[in-house]
Amino acid sequence: PTSAQVSAVPQPGRFRYTLDNNVLTTEQRQFYEDNGYLLIKKLVSDEDIERFRKEFIRICKKEVNPPGAMTMKDESLRSQYGQSEKVINKVQDFQEDEELFRYCTLPEVLKYVECFTGPNIMAMHTMLINKLPDSDKQTFLHPMHQDLHYFPFRPAELIVCAWTAMERADQNNGCLIVQPGTHKEPLKPHGYPEWEGKTNKLFHGLLDEDEKSPRVHVVMEKGDTVFFHPLLIHGSGINKTSGFRKSISCHFASSECYYIDVKNTTQEHVEKELVDMLQKKYNMPSMELRDIWHFRARLVQGERINL
Repeated sequence: PTSAQVSAVPQPGRFRYTLDNNVLTTEQRQFYEDNGYLLIKKLVSDEDIERFRKEFIRICKKEVNPPGAMTMKDESLRSQYGQSEKVINKVQDFQEDEELFRYCTLPEVLKYVECFTGPNIMAMHTMLINKLPDSDKQTFLHPMHQDLHYFPFRPAELIVCAWTAMERADQNNGCLIVQPGTHKEPLKPHGYPEWEGKTNKLFHGLLDEDEKSPRVHVVMEKGDTVFFHPLLIHGSGINKTSGFRKSISCHFASSECYYIDVKNTTQEHVEKELVDMLQKKYNMPSMELRDIWHFRARLVQGERINL
């Protein structure tokens, strides 16, 4: 298939977005069906979160350097703080870091993931986000967006993000903001918002945002995990505190999903930007978006079929 339009895969019966098993209650399934996200309280242990935090610090200090991982920094702070967590706002693609990748294999997380993807599960996209205190020069506000904009695989119904708070997340330190029900809408055009000097690389946002659409601030305690659909419109606010707001996340997909060609679609410019960036970083010859994702993808349960 060459179209980047979302193909709907209706599930039999009343539920389109969740699969039949005994994990979710009918009420939980209906909530996800209506809203496109579901919060599970205290899913990940304090002990695991502490291990992830320590590994993040090691990466910040360059004590470990996982292959393929991208660390995103606020360059304006580097002269002040050097290599430390006060500079790094994100570690992306940590699939080769065994300690952080443990998150993607936690049985308590996969138990819920399977409700959306089925038994053959790929970890596709991994991130540890360290939302820095906001400064005048740079803001870590993430514009409202749909994650499917970045993904060259379908169907959307068999993809889910698990996002775990590593400490309390609320309106003060920039918690997730979601627009309930927008997972039922198509993939919309994205680009860089017109914020003077305040956009982060690849932090694309909706070009035509509905300001009137209801929004929910997802307040979470440490260990709480939210699962959400890749078409759900979401973002996060700025961190108005002096501390950091850490979270760890993985986008999971059924290995039965398939890659699509994004040329001549609204996703074409993502491919160009990402390919250019990685060709410069790794001095690689020509590649396509699917090559990048093939490298990122790791099987965590069941059988690897397409991805």
